[in-house]
Amino acid sequence: MNEKTFKVLEYYKIKEILKKYTVTKAGKDLIDNLKPYNNLYEIKEHLEETKEALILLTTKSAPPFEGIYDVREALLRAKKNSTLMPVELLRIGNMLKSSRNFKEYVQSKDEETTYRVLEDIIAGIVPFKNIEDEIFRAIIGEDEIADRASETLFIIRKKLKDKSSSIKDRVNSMVRTYSKYLQESLYTVRGDRYVLPVRSEYKEQVKGLIHDQSGTGATLFIEPMGLVDLNNEIRELRNKEKAEINRILKELTLKVAGNIDVIENNGSIIWELDFIFAKAKYANELNCICPEVNDKGIIDLIEARHPLIDQKVVVPSTIYLGREFTSLVITGPNTGGKTVTLKTVGLIELMAMSGMMIPARAGSAVSVFSNIFADIGDEQSIEQSLSTFSSHMTNIVNIINEADENTLALFDELGSGTDPTEGAALAMSILDNLRDRNTKIVATTHYSELKGYALKTVGVENGSVEFDVETLRPTYNLLIGVPGKSNAFEISRRLGLPEYIINSAKENISTESLKFEELIQNLQQKSIKAENDARKAEGLKAEAEKLKNKYEEKLYKFENVREKAIYEAQREAKELIKAAKEEADSIVKNIRELEKLGYSSEARTKIENERKKIKDSLDNMEEKLSKKDEPKGEGLTSVTQGQEVYLPSLNQNVIVVSEVDNKGEVQVQAGIMKISVKLKDLRKGKVSSENKKKAKVQRREAKLNLKAVSSSVDLRGMDSEEAIYTTDKYLDEAYLGGLGEVTVIHGKGTGVLKSSITDLLKHHPHVKSYRLGNYGEGGTGVTVVELK
Repeated sequence: MNEKTFKVLEYYKIKEILKKYTVTKAGKDLIDNLKPYNNLYEIKEHLEETKEALILLTTKSAPPFEGIYDVREALLRAKKNSTLMPVELLRIGNMLKSSRNFKEYVQSKDEETTYRVLEDIIAGIVPFKNIEDEIFRAIIGEDEIADRASETLFIIRKKLKDKSSSIKDRVNSMVRTYSKYLQESLYTVRGDRYVLPVRSEYKEQVKGLIHDQSGTGATLFIEPMGLVDLNNEIRELRNKEKAEINRILKELTLKVAGNIDVIENNGSIIWELDFIFAKAKYANELNCICPEVNDKGIIDLIEARHPLIDQKVVVPSTIYLGREFTSLVITGPNTGGKTVTLKTVGLIELMAMSGMMIPARAGSAVSVFSNIFADIGDEQSIEQSLSTFSSHMTNIVNIINEADENTLALFDELGSGTDPTEGAALAMSILDNLRDRNTKIVATTHYSELKGYALKTVGVENGSVEFDVETLRPTYNLLIGVPGKSNAFEISRRLGLPEYIINSAKENISTESLKFEELIQNLQQKSIKAENDARKAEGLKAEAEKLKNKYEEKLYKFENVREKAIYEAQREAKELIKAAKEEADSIVKNIRELEKLGYSSEARTKIENERKKIKDSLDNMEEKLSKKDEPKGEGLTSVTQGQEVYLPSLNQNVIVVSEVDNKGEVQVQAGIMKISVKLKDLRKGKVSSENKKKAKVQRREAKLNLKAVSSSVDLRGMDSEEAIYTTDKYLDEAYLGGLGEVTVIHGKGTGVLKSSITDLLKHHPHVKSYRLGNYGEGGTGVTVVELK
């Protein structure tokens, strides 16, 4: 990929922002080395890992990066058998703990939720719980070894404590004894040895070793001979303590070194996860989506936003090419947003090819390119110097030398900086040459000749940035399919230029040019409306297909569950009958035993008759269970569309929506489901005219509610007013869609959005109850709503 492109499109700024979301320096280093992938499979896999990480961020607690540091240097030292410091071992222990916790964090217990790519990544993690425990048991701080790190260390420190207590008692006694010779009635420590501050004139009165003196020489710090042995014992114990600590650290280092390759691999996985979750955090911040990726040169960005512009003020643009046309020529006024549009296309392509989610609407698509070239200059003046023109031409020459069918070329003010006639001709020639190679092109220009070129050339499409004549300001909206209108006369009129001058100017323009401008104006609204309608229709078609597949799957599961429930009920009933039979036989057997004690033959006959009655009753029950339930009600020989009938298998009334086919089947609608059933299975429904009217209304509402309703709504990035409107509309759709429980994702933030949503839910007619999310559901960043 061209380095100049990275600089021009400000790709490095994206990487710098991404670094802010990492936890370790190793993660930052991975971002420094990040470049767009040129393989379709790699791009899809890296986008999927980012998407999975984003789902984990929004549905679970924060990833287990607590206490994580970059320990690559420490691992390198361990590899060379250098004894590690406590802080280094502690950080290695934290890294091992984090890697082990990540296996539990990513692996989902929900069968319907899987994180395929992340689970493949963490599969390489090998837990070292024993090494973790030993490190944390031995080291309790970055510079502190625990007393229980070893039995020997515990004994040494206990002796130290006892000796220190003894020497303090002794030295306090000496302070009182020699108080009249001391500068102050206290003791001090020099070089880990207890000494007394003796006035220099009394040094002969206190026998001992002189360790130091004050700056003036008036005070000598003397270790009395009575303390020498105790001080020596304490120093010896401290040396033993230090040796034991070194032994403990060496032993822990050897355990790390003995598994260094696997531990380094665990570390590499953690650094990679740090990098992946940094991408996910950035995507969450910008409300990004995971685009579809192709290798056919198709770009379809729906309401794309430039990631480096404040997301609260940036105007989204819908940009597409690669299907009906491969070249897009954008015209419009200065400061109208043409250059931003170019940079948006290029930067979003680089982000997606780097495995980063993009700031756009769902359904957006990007393509894989082997090269992206950008000839974008900062010079926006009409008067450009020769050196600027030469610079542009140098870039264009390089692009022409390397461009092919897997290239995206971005040109800002193509052909500018020279004579307009020559510049326009040169621009058209450059476009023709690149089109012959099937290079994908987005170019901006001021030349009217290029508008006509785009209109008459196959594979080239016009685009323009809107300008509001009323306010004399650009709207920054991109319109594809419509060349830009100059608006010079309208702008001049609004600014007060006399009408006679404008009319005179119009006389100097050919009739064909004026008609062309009028044609542009007439086509603009029609083209925009047609394009929007087509895109909406395509989206609705896709949603309808998803809805169809969803409810076919639900119906299949429903029928399976129903059959299983009936089978289980019959099996349990048969077991109950069997148990009843055995109990009855046992009772009769007991009666016979009693009979032997003196019952008459008449009594025996009565008992046998009662036994037979019990047997016949149980046999009848078993026979009924063994038979399939026959539908009750009056059968039907024919039905008409719109007729309400009874379907025994669902135990509810349904509406007939099709004629009977040659298989004897008819399609009926039950609520929002459409299913095919046998005509013979339908029964006449007995409903009042009022109920019929109600059923038709319900049927109409069900037909209107064709859109698949998600189980959650994401409000992050919205203001309170927009969030309330979106939530209210979503709750209506969820209620009509038959959802029992939904999730409102508002994020944590300042709490303003959560408070607004809570006020709405308190009085909403569809809400039965609501609560904040539990652990694993999103916590206080979501509200779970139970619908009536």
